[in-house]
Amino acid sequence: MARRRARAGLFRSVSGGGAAIALDEVETSILRSLAVQMMELIGPGDGPADADGAERDPLAELFAEGPSKPPEDPALARLFPDAYEDGKDAAEFRRFTENDLRARKRDDALAVIRALDAGGDELRLTPEQSRQWLGALNDLRLTLGTRLEVTEEENDELYRLPDSDPRKPLVMAYLWLGGLQESLVATLHP
Repeated sequence: MARRRARAGLFRSVSGGGAAIALDEVETSILRSLAVQMMELIGPGDGPADADGAERDPLAELFAEGPSKPPEDPALARLFPDAYEDGKDAAEFRRFTENDLRARKRDDALAVIRALDAGGDELRLTPEQSRQWLGALNDLRLTLGTRLEVTEEENDELYRLPDSDPRKPLVMAYLWLGGLQESLVATLHP
């Protein structure tokens, strides 16, 4: 029996869980570039060792405190929103959760980059990699949507932008990422 190939640009389910997708060179390049930019936006994480080369203390990391103020960049504020309306509660919650959330988002973007770098005619993702891709695609769409000032109301004007509009490439990427995300969700919840 011949193995079913993923349709170009759409995820399909694979046996044992996970998903597969066929991307051309241009799609791979765009997606990789966006994932790298996402990692740059989120910022560097802690390395595997301290500056002096000593191993990090896992117990100290557990109690490490992060920022207490929301990010000033609107895209980062969208990725790391306040969990509470009360400023004091929001600051306290952010202090103990944002570092982990940033690390997870970096890991998700890195999973996309590694899968793309592995190459091949078809990318095959494990269930865990599929979850990471879903997180990264969501983060990319949130970021692009924030940059494009997409609101919850229908933004029909974005769909009718002339080719000369400088936002057009971002809109096309935003819509394409939405299609990828939707097809990946469908593989995870058939």
